[in-house]
Amino acid sequence: MIRLKSPEEIRKIEYAAKIVAEVLELISENILNGATAYDLERIAEEFILNAGAKPAFKGYNGYPYVLCVSVNEEIVHGFPLKDKIFKKGDLVTVDCGVIKDGYYGDAARTFVVDNFNSERDRKLMEITERALYMAIDVAVPGNRVGDIGYTIQNFVEANGFSVIRDYVGHGVGIALHEDPQIPNYGKKGMGALLRAGMTIAIEPMISSGSYRVEVLNDGWTAVTIDRSKAAHFEHTIVIEKNGSRILSSL
Repeated sequence: MIRLKSPEEIRKIEYAAKIVAEVLELISENILNGATAYDLERIAEEFILNAGAKPAFKGYNGYPYVLCVSVNEEIVHGFPLKDKIFKKGDLVTVDCGVIKDGYYGDAARTFVVDNFNSERDRKLMEITERALYMAIDVAVPGNRVGDIGYTIQNFVEANGFSVIRDYVGHGVGIALHEDPQIPNYGKKGMGALLRAGMTIAIEPMISSGSYRVEVLNDGWTAVTIDRSKAAHFEHTIVIEKNGSRILSSL
C-alpha cells in the first residue's frame, strides 16, 4: 500500500535524509588510495550517533554494518571490511541510511579513488548520475512509476551501458523499504500513479557490461556476473504538487 505523507512527516524524512547527505559528504574526503572501507564505516557510525540518529542498515534483515561499501564489480550490499583497501581508479559506491525520530532517509553515491583508470569508467559514473537526475525530473504528479524506469533505461542503454534488474528503488518513510517499488527499467505510462505526498528513493544501478548479477558467499554482496564495473547513485525525494524535490541533499 502506498501511503502519502503529511507535511510534518516529510519534514522528518528530510531531516533524516540530510543526515545521510552529511555522512556521504564527510566520508568523500576519506575515499583515498590506501584507505579502507572500514575507515568509512567507523566515521559514518560516529557521525550518525552524534547526530542523535540510528543507522538504518545495521541489523536490517541481519545486515551487520552501518554502510554498504561496494567496489568496482560490486553493485550493492558490499561489506565495509578492513581488508577492502582502496587503490587508484577504484569505483567506490557508498550506500547509507539513517533513522531519526522514527523516519528514514536513504542515499548513495559512487566515488572514484584519485582518478579514473579509463574513459569508460568515467562515462559509467557520469551516465549513472545523470540518469538519476533525469528520473527525478519525471517524478511528478500524473506520471507513473514506469516513466521513471523508462527514462533511466532508455538513457543508459543508448549510452552503451546496462541497467541492473535485480535491485530497485522504493518508497521510504516510516520504513526503509515501502511501496511502491521503483525499477530502473520499464514502460511509459505503466505502474503506480505518482501523487503529491509520495516519498521515494530512486537509485539507478548501472553496469558497464552485463546486467546479470551474482551474490557472493557472504549472502549479501551483489556483483556483476561478468565482473564488469558498476555505479550506483540514489536520492530520497518527495513528489510535490508542482514537481519533485530532493530531500537527501545538503
